[in-house]
Amino acid sequence: MSLAAPHYLLVAETTVSAGAPAVGGRWQFRLEQPAGQTALEAADVEPAAGPERLELLAIIRGLEALDQPSRVTLVSASRSVQAGLDFGLAAWRTNDWQWERFGQLTAVKNADLWQRLDRLLEIHRVECRASRNKPADDLAAPPVRPQPQRRTRSGRLLRIDPGPVAAAKIKEPKNQRTKRSRGSALSGFGSSVLRFLGF
Repeated sequence: MSLAAPHYLLVAETTVSAGAPAVGGRWQFRLEQPAGQTALEAADVEPAAGPERLELLAIIRGLEALDQPSRVTLVSASRSVQAGLDFGLAAWRTNDWQWERFGQLTAVKNADLWQRLDRLLEIHRVECRASRNKPADDLAAPPVRPQPQRRTRSGRLLRIDPGPVAAAKIKEPKNQRTKRSRGSALSGFGSSVLRFLGF
């Protein structure tokens, strides 16, 4: 008689040093049982490690903490780690931990950790699930400042940003809307462009 493998939820989280990802960051994992009790939790600081390396370390340390083959539902915010687990590992293993980049074989980034993870996947059955938290790959990105806004004379809201200008018409009561003059299609188009620009 064989016993069913225990099931755990592995939550991997990382924190990259603000403004200086080269300094490193902190990885943390939490193993939970299906009923919600925390079985094990650990964290550590890793100098000179980027977001992907920190995420891999959290996952590896979590899987290494299991004392028997288990079913694991991995919750990770890193899209690159999820893609590596879903699509990359088999190809990298076949190509001696290299991948084709611009027509040349290049060593896989963090290959030492991917190889450790690959060995652990032979022991444990892991299913990856996306986290609703901010992706770990984006934690080192600088915050985005709100762009200035301006209204035209016709009441449209202009958002000024590097991409295409987006304008949303402010709804006015029907009795206050201006009637368009009937003219040729070209003059109608020209007048709507001028109204859009605030003239």
